[in-house]
Amino acid sequence: MMNQIISFWQLQTPIISILIPAFAGFLLLLLGNPSSEDLQHDKRQPLRRLISYTATFAGLVTAILYLIHASTGQIMTYDLGEWRAPFGIVLVLDRLSAFMLFLTYLLAVPIIWFASKDWDLRGRYFHALVQFLLMGVCGAFLTGDLFNLFVFFEILLMASYVLLIYGQGKARFQLGIHYVIINLFASALFLIGLGLIYANVGSLNMVDVARLMQKLQPDQLHLATAGLYLLFTVFAIKAAIFPLGFWLPKTYAVASTPVAALFTLMTKVGIYAILRINSTILLDHPSPLFDILLILGLITSVYGVIGAMGAIRLRRFVGFMILSSLGTICIGLGLHKPEAWAASLYYLLHSTIIGAAFYLLCGWITAQRGEFKDHLRIAPKMKQNTLISICFFLIALMMAGLPPFSGFLGKVFLLKATQDTPQQLWIIGTILIVSLLSIIAFIRVGFILFWQATDPESNPSRIGYEAYQALPDHAPSRNDTTIYILMMSLILYVVFAHPIQKYLFNAATTLTQQQAYQNLILHKNMRSEFISVEPFDPKYIAETKYAGENPDPNAHFIPYIISPDTLNGTHISLYKKQQIEAQQQQLNQSTTIPTKNNGAKLQLMEP
Repeated sequence: MMNQIISFWQLQTPIISILIPAFAGFLLLLLGNPSSEDLQHDKRQPLRRLISYTATFAGLVTAILYLIHASTGQIMTYDLGEWRAPFGIVLVLDRLSAFMLFLTYLLAVPIIWFASKDWDLRGRYFHALVQFLLMGVCGAFLTGDLFNLFVFFEILLMASYVLLIYGQGKARFQLGIHYVIINLFASALFLIGLGLIYANVGSLNMVDVARLMQKLQPDQLHLATAGLYLLFTVFAIKAAIFPLGFWLPKTYAVASTPVAALFTLMTKVGIYAILRINSTILLDHPSPLFDILLILGLITSVYGVIGAMGAIRLRRFVGFMILSSLGTICIGLGLHKPEAWAASLYYLLHSTIIGAAFYLLCGWITAQRGEFKDHLRIAPKMKQNTLISICFFLIALMMAGLPPFSGFLGKVFLLKATQDTPQQLWIIGTILIVSLLSIIAFIRVGFILFWQATDPESNPSRIGYEAYQALPDHAPSRNDTTIYILMMSLILYVVFAHPIQKYLFNAATTLTQQQAYQNLILHKNMRSEFISVEPFDPKYIAETKYAGENPDPNAHFIPYIISPDTLNGTHISLYKKQQIEAQQQQLNQSTTIPTKNNGAKLQLMEP
């Protein structure tokens, strides 16, 4: 039994991490859902939570196993439908994708646990939407196909549209409309970019596009490059890079507390897509995109911290600080070297977890400030003022990048990677100035929230006494515990910084080994030539098991476009197998490739 489970695991990796949230989401939908007013009395609610818990925890276990497997350096591929790349869609599990999957569930598990106490009762289908969001995120991290990347982007975006307005409210609805319009525009650009690439390259498999780009004619190369620039613009919108990140602070500020915390992962999908596309397709191709990304990263970092210094609400302050951290990540990606990429990836996990913890702290502060909510105005001291101020102080130290926390290590790794870089002084100066301004911004917020807070009204006969007494004297259920869990994970992140950084450096180095990806993902014919285009003739009807036994001059191509399991399965007739063997024997004895009946010679789709 155990051998069968292990065999199934090895055979189906890495699609399992996509199927777990997919099946959980569909199962949650099949359970149905009453109106939000009836959820507290719905007997199915504990079952929904159990399904969501189980699926998310299973996803975390799967991600850890993938991480352990990827640490050996082995790259795993999975051909969907058993069609070999580039004819079919391929999933790729390497060190980078395994790391991003681990980050996804490292954040999702405590957030779903926190939301399941109260927040999941404020609207319908919360758990189903979160599972579909996780499905899209995991798919985006694993796919090796550009169009499939678009598909998974749309899955996670559709779930995020509903989650953003979860809990209702005018502000959420208004900014939700803006969020939808921006992302629909980005999706249209995505499709146009894919169309330009496919029309000129003839493939959408990432490694196949990278290989064929080097052999295009100048006019085709320019059009394909324009398509890649459009994709870069789309990913910059998703990652909220300046000047396309204006939507993030206000949008995340109106989201419910668990949704805002979970959305800190969304921008990292855009960052991942930029790194994956640039390292796969543009690594050996002359392109200014890396330099553009470096410049935009510097500007975004400064823009975010300046916006934070002028923020009038705490949640918008967090959004601007997240923008600044995104700029820091892009600086490393723009340096075009594995050391800098590894530093950015280390900082990426830190910024995601600390951003989520800060949004949870905003929910705690809002609950204890009553009518003042998260507005940065002087208000009476909170009932848990000391505990909240300590949490704020620790989060400030982590987010501003002060020692000995992970934000400081991430910036040190990045500064070290600037060695022998022409822009070294600009990068070091920007990072140090942004760190200083971040400290000033946190001091300003801390003064307003804690130092300048007034004593609460103690006279029962005065206005405001009853309102203050009605405020909760403890954190919302599971809110404080979830913050502690996230901060503890970052402390462990520092403790194990050396092996983690070594893993990330190996992950970044692997991205530069494109020949290894090509040899693993693509397949060659008997002459050791990569097969890039499915043989196609408008008048040609492929023979199947049920279509009779007709001569097929292209039978010798079949072993190279489908998996061995399908080739040996029941859907390939004995007559077809005999044709394959006969034509392969002829090829071994011939120096020319056989042609179709109409005389058209089959060739690779390369200029």
